[in-house]
Amino acid sequence: MGFGSNARNWEIRPLGIYNIMAARNDGTAQPLADYRGQVLLVVNTASRCGFTPQYQGLQVLQERFGTLGFSVLAFPCDQFGHQEPGSDGEIRDFCETNYRTSFPLFAKVEVNGSAAHPLFAALKRAKGGLLGSAIKWNFTKFLIGRDGTVIERFAPTTTPEAIAPKIEAALRQAK
Repeated sequence: MGFGSNARNWEIRPLGIYNIMAARNDGTAQPLADYRGQVLLVVNTASRCGFTPQYQGLQVLQERFGTLGFSVLAFPCDQFGHQEPGSDGEIRDFCETNYRTSFPLFAKVEVNGSAAHPLFAALKRAKGGLLGSAIKWNFTKFLIGRDGTVIERFAPTTTPEAIAPKIEAALRQAK
């Protein structure tokens, strides 16, 4: 936050996410700047979790809003109960075969600790959770506006369908 001489001058600055690179599931480098101007739902995912069926709801969101400037960005993570043990290829095959996902799938990352991916470090700084900034489990979701600011953080128990109205509202914001 930038602070002026009085409270009316306070401003919220967008995250620096557009300066971050992430490895896609196929090993290619993906500059997050390529998503500038889009509404994003960033999710840490896992294939062997009780919340794994949320992949289906995430795909529904991608199909419903993808042509309007929205994308789900899925980041597999094995930090919670060893529920994402597979290789990037195995994860990709699982998602495509079981959920027919079409949204971007990234290489496995860590979301907590000293090796946390820079994107998740920035997201956690912007929106702490109920019990602090650490991510507590798989399928924590961050809704990011077109300007790169974090609109809201959602618990793993929040279904993708429940987030749809907030995505719609974010998409109505000026580009």
